[in-house]
Amino acid sequence: MSSSPAYPSAEVMAVLSQDPIITAIIEQGQSLQSSKSEDLYFKLLGSIVSQQLSTKVAATIFRRFRELYPESYPHPQLVLQTPDETLRGAGLSFQKIGYVRNVAVFASEGNLEHATIDAMPDEELIQHLTQIKGVGRWTVEMLLMFALERPDVLPVDDLGIQNAMKRHYGLTEAGKALKLRMQEIAEVWRPYRTIASKYLWQSLDNMPK
Repeated sequence: MSSSPAYPSAEVMAVLSQDPIITAIIEQGQSLQSSKSEDLYFKLLGSIVSQQLSTKVAATIFRRFRELYPESYPHPQLVLQTPDETLRGAGLSFQKIGYVRNVAVFASEGNLEHATIDAMPDEELIQHLTQIKGVGRWTVEMLLMFALERPDVLPVDDLGIQNAMKRHYGLTEAGKALKLRMQEIAEVWRPYRTIASKYLWQSLDNMPK
């Protein structure tokens, strides 16, 4: 896994330095590690398994799920053939079993080919993947930011980003008003809102996995 330079490139910093708060956060932060992956199907499965679970519990259940399959890889057709009882035994709830199968069906129909996904603009890709029951906007935003490393995503629904911006920018709003303020502040970060967001998570020691 490769890592970026110690800090974002001069081009990125030329944009982000317009905001002294995010600049200070970056200067105090650690270098960002690359998390790029072409296997969106696998990443989606991991995201679904980890929904509403602690990182540790999610990692254990996802490992048990993977170990049900040859070479620890849950190919779509194999997932669709796996009985409910077996998936329950790995720790998946009935609801998540349904969601995992939805992803497997979507992938088996050719909807998760990397070349197709990679060519889609961010918003189009969000609409494409949220067709899958169990996959919401936040999940796709995490894929955009981490697996695809799209540079300009601002996940306003993420509690970590909300908490970091409240803390660093002294925001007192809640709900829709908070999200609007976050978007206003982040306008100056365009087209590198992903990078700013990753440093905000890091500032709370709360980077998503």
